[in-house]
Amino acid sequence: MQNLFRIGFLLIILTGSIFPQTRQVIRPKEINDVLINPGIGFMTFQRFNGDELNPLKSGSGSDWTEGYPIKYQRFDGNLQNKDYPQTSIAYFRIYWRFIEPEKGTYRWDLIDKALMTAAQRGQTLMLRIAPYGREKNEDIPDWLRKEVGTSKVPLPDKWVIDPDNPLYLNNFTDMIRQLGQRYDGHPYLESVDVAMVGYWGEGEHSELLSDSARKRLVDAYVESFTKTTLVMMLTDPKTNGYGMSKRDMGWRVDCLGDMSFWAKPTNKYWCHMYDFYPEAIIRCGMQDAWKKAPVTMEICGVLDDWFTKGYDIDYIIEQSLKWHISSLNAKSSPVPAEWKAKVDVWLKRMGYRFVLRRFSCPEEVRPNSKLEFSSWWENKGVAPCYRNYPLALRLKNEERTEIFVLNADIRQWLPGDALFEDRIFIPYNMPQGVYALDLAIIDRNTRLPVIRLANEGRLEDGWYRITKINIYR
Repeated sequence: MQNLFRIGFLLIILTGSIFPQTRQVIRPKEINDVLINPGIGFMTFQRFNGDELNPLKSGSGSDWTEGYPIKYQRFDGNLQNKDYPQTSIAYFRIYWRFIEPEKGTYRWDLIDKALMTAAQRGQTLMLRIAPYGREKNEDIPDWLRKEVGTSKVPLPDKWVIDPDNPLYLNNFTDMIRQLGQRYDGHPYLESVDVAMVGYWGEGEHSELLSDSARKRLVDAYVESFTKTTLVMMLTDPKTNGYGMSKRDMGWRVDCLGDMSFWAKPTNKYWCHMYDFYPEAIIRCGMQDAWKKAPVTMEICGVLDDWFTKGYDIDYIIEQSLKWHISSLNAKSSPVPAEWKAKVDVWLKRMGYRFVLRRFSCPEEVRPNSKLEFSSWWENKGVAPCYRNYPLALRLKNEERTEIFVLNADIRQWLPGDALFEDRIFIPYNMPQGVYALDLAIIDRNTRLPVIRLANEGRLEDGWYRITKINIYR
């Protein structure tokens, strides 16, 4: 009898009762809305949420500024984008010559203002500093051109300087390292493109790089950005392979949707969608990169071009999702009204989309004891979330609010099902009463909800109401 009494007393101490806790099971309802979440979806290009779109030009797609400092529009406080999805990313591409107009003198103010504006418009900034463009006024910086002169040997197409030239290697990598020293880990810097050679930094003929030049260029990014996500152009096995050997990197392509955009009389049928991307993803060893870092793409032309040319948007969307796309630069150009429904379906699968399917926990619990719970999630998107935002629970009533940050790693929630089970300890001084149990994926610093779930129950403050818990003494 004494042993039974001791066991019962021990159970009371450990659980608050000799009887098992009554558990409740909640199955939150799913919603079908387009969700605007960090790091995924369409992005603005040289613009921000609330800006006017690039005007369409008959016969030539859209008129956008590429590689030049952003021309900021007057903002009237309205963040809505007319004829274009709301976005969480702003894409900024600028030529090196504008960032370093004089040797060793950097115009960081151009990037600072873009980061600040993105934050004010509910966005993060994706950045590429392209070494040069196609036109004379898009060349490498003037001071460097004076030092190197013109090339005495023919250069590959879309190169304006030999990347093995020590003056190019030393100065470009110095600039990248200074960039990393200033911005690595910046909370509003979404990612940085690894741009090294070719017009607009698109990496044309990177397979011709010498091993030493390739390593120095890639290493400048890898060693300078240890916190911020890096993405590489899909170029060639050597360059992509070396980059992936150094760290997890995402990949990027700049002509999604090309079904015949660049067709020539001599090669009528070649296109990116059939003849380059499917094989290059495999040959370059990037088919599984999406599990650790994002796949981000840029549209070939604009959506209006696709529509006018009669492209099969369903096929293009299907292929991009198969390649695990997280974000798309559609160049801030209007979505044809006839395709809005198709684009909405695309947005619902692009990147991650978290649905809480089931949540189980006790109906009541005592202070100074543990509340064990289990949760079943489904990621209905095609990629994980690449930022380690914490999952959190909140107990709240009129007397007390307590937030519990959990150790779930949502980066591991690949498409499909995920289970997360844990326990929280109720503080010994928690007043008794009925508490709302809320859930959210939050920002680690602000503790504010940051990701919208595909569930009903979202409160005005961004938390999701799951159930109620009775805390009793």
